[in-house]
Amino acid sequence: MIELQNVNYAYSASPALRDVTLKIERGEAVALMGANGSGKSTLLKLINGIITPDSGNYYFDGIEITSKKLQDNQFSKKLHQRVGFVFQNAETQLFCANVYDEIAFGPRQMGLEEEVVHKRVMDCLKLLELEALKERVPYHLSGGEKKKVSIACILSLNPDIIVLDEPMNGLDPKAQRWLVAFLRRLHASGKTLILSTHNLELVHEVSTRAILFDETHTIVADMPTEKVLEQTELLKEVNLVDAYYHVHGSGSHRHFHDHN
Repeated sequence: MIELQNVNYAYSASPALRDVTLKIERGEAVALMGANGSGKSTLLKLINGIITPDSGNYYFDGIEITSKKLQDNQFSKKLHQRVGFVFQNAETQLFCANVYDEIAFGPRQMGLEEEVVHKRVMDCLKLLELEALKERVPYHLSGGEKKKVSIACILSLNPDIIVLDEPMNGLDPKAQRWLVAFLRRLHASGKTLILSTHNLELVHEVSTRAILFDETHTIVADMPTEKVLEQTELLKEVNLVDAYYHVHGSGSHRHFHDHN
């Protein structure tokens, strides 16, 4: 569904992506890994059409995504309906008076009839166990509740791909475990997942493929997640983790210290 060919992007004079080439197929669960500032969030924004390459090409479902195409309101709406973006900070997405209207906002922007909008909202409220919060002001919710609402806002559009930027950040352990289980359910239902994460204790549970960036903003590894996690020296080289080992019984057990 997604293909990038020799993509470069910079913020002013600061490179963020260098010569990035990759393909992501329908139904994959892909984790973007790397130190802060390595290009993960920039790549997610590019996939979502928030930015476009300075050079190189981005294709979604065989159609090249360009700034000119994204100026077409209908084309842009269609892309953003098919690729849902959950921001790292949930508050970035929340601005309506109550949870119901937050979830209804996207479908209403699509021009759906209010009866259809209502059904989508109620389905999402039930799916994410938010029924009791539908009249609450989003600003006053807990971090975990805000994350649930931001995900519900995306799911109300029924996207093919769900993109999540550091989804575990700011969540307590219980909320993290809920989110891992929910993402696994979404992937099992056929959704394509693309997420950036520093949480190496959970990444193997939410992804089957990992793409590792180094601090020069290039891809240095693209392989099954478990294989990447075994590359201790490489993880150290890209300044993502320190790792140490100790023995439990007859087997070794790996612990990661995250620099981020």
